[in-house]
Amino acid sequence: MTEPKAPEIIVIGAGIIGVSSALALLRAGHRVRLLDRTGVAAETSSGNAGAFAFTEIEPLATPGIMRKAPKWLLDPLGPLAIRPAYAARIAPWMLRFWRASWLDRYEGGVKAQSSLMTLSRAALERLLPTVDGETRIRREGQLQLFESQSEFEASLPSWEARRQQGIRFDLIEGQQAIAEIQPGLSPRFTHAGFTPDWINVVDPAQWTRHLGQQFVAEGGSLDTAEVRALTPGESWVEVVTSTGSLRAGQVVVAAGAWSHHLARGLGDKIPLETERGYNTTFASCDFDLRTHVTFSRHGFVVSKIGEGVRIGGAVELGGLQLPPNYKRAEILLRKARSFLTGFDPEGGTQWMGFRPSLPDSLPVIGRSPTAERVIYAFGHGHLGLTQSAGTAELVAALAAGRTPEISLAPFAPQRF
Repeated sequence: MTEPKAPEIIVIGAGIIGVSSALALLRAGHRVRLLDRTGVAAETSSGNAGAFAFTEIEPLATPGIMRKAPKWLLDPLGPLAIRPAYAARIAPWMLRFWRASWLDRYEGGVKAQSSLMTLSRAALERLLPTVDGETRIRREGQLQLFESQSEFEASLPSWEARRQQGIRFDLIEGQQAIAEIQPGLSPRFTHAGFTPDWINVVDPAQWTRHLGQQFVAEGGSLDTAEVRALTPGESWVEVVTSTGSLRAGQVVVAAGAWSHHLARGLGDKIPLETERGYNTTFASCDFDLRTHVTFSRHGFVVSKIGEGVRIGGAVELGGLQLPPNYKRAEILLRKARSFLTGFDPEGGTQWMGFRPSLPDSLPVIGRSPTAERVIYAFGHGHLGLTQSAGTAELVAALAAGRTPEISLAPFAPQRF
């Protein structure tokens, strides 16, 4: 007599979190169906900077950050901006953001983020040899730049926090020392921090699609459909889609910036907002970019993508409905041209994506408080790629009823 098939798990969302989770669940022995309304890597996961930023353990809500809030409203092109038309709507989220910046919450956030980063780095190293991954990443480090002694000194507490978490780095002073790592930078940059263990993926869209292809090749199912609602039953969850209804033993919600709509339908109110990120990508570039470069004060990065370069970053809190403001991408490009000697590429493709963000900069990873067969895995902000492999292992542990490798209390859906 043959054994009955294991209950199917449906994963909603084919971005990097959903694809990684689906692959981990499949490899754990589950029958897995991956659903997305537009396809693998068709949304935000296609356009990020390509960084596995394991050293970035500080939440966005740092102590004292709310003193800068009035400036955000007055500078729509600054590194962190709030659209005036959206300010009233985002006020409850900002109140939680302010509370997360208090020292007690901040320190807890750093500890929780560090635990997820440590797991995610180890999980990535476990994943790479199983998906022919080493040829698809770059191990070239990251250079974080500062423009003055005072700006550099203001960053020292964050470097100390990294040191306490065992993160390797070198602090650098002087243009010549900086040029040994990355030549061609403007002399305005006087200090830097270099994290040698920083990793980048060659191309984030191709990486996500590669994992999706691996998932299908190993027996996973991939369908295109818009998920409209979830209805829990006694031993199943009904997934209502644009093409009909499906039932699964468990459901993973990994739909990025749209995830909270499905959670709300279950009665879970999760304060997810949207960090709208902008960039411009050039298919080729003559500038000799040797490492991932972060311009701290200006809130953007320059990274290699394929054979070209991507200029992007900054944060605009503006939700899902407001039209893009591509002046943000243009001002980052103008700055890059002045910061990188000889950098003046033609053309370029502009992009805007929706990063799902919680007030405390920590994702939601855990079972729904109202529907025990639903697992949440969303809200990673600009760290989705970074934390994807670790999140996938946590999702697989939850689905199997195993104790996760790290405490999920700081990431619980009901923490708000």
